Amino acid sequence: MSLPRDKQTDELFRSILSLSSVEECYQYFEDLCTVKEIRDLGQRLQVASLLDGGSSYLHAGEKTGASSATIGRVKRCLNYGSGGYGLILGRMKK
Repeated sequence: MSLPRDKQTDELFRSILSLSSVEECYQYFEDLCTVKEIRDLGQRLQVASLLDGGSSYLHAGEKTGASSATIGRVKRCLNYGSGGYGLILGRMKK
């Protein structure tokens, strides 16, 4: 499954790339997303980091509070996705 490319999505991604600090991210994402959406994205990233580091589903669920469905989805993306998690996790380790 691939994210459809269109002008609207390109513009969204360019707007995110224009941010230059964590504070700017807080400002923009608070306007752009609900608190739940932001927390869900952060939870998925934490699950990905744990699974990539060798944690079990059980440990990832206990540590993050994520559902088994969310953990399974993240694991599928780590194994068969477009490589986005791997790219970001690699950069965050540096």
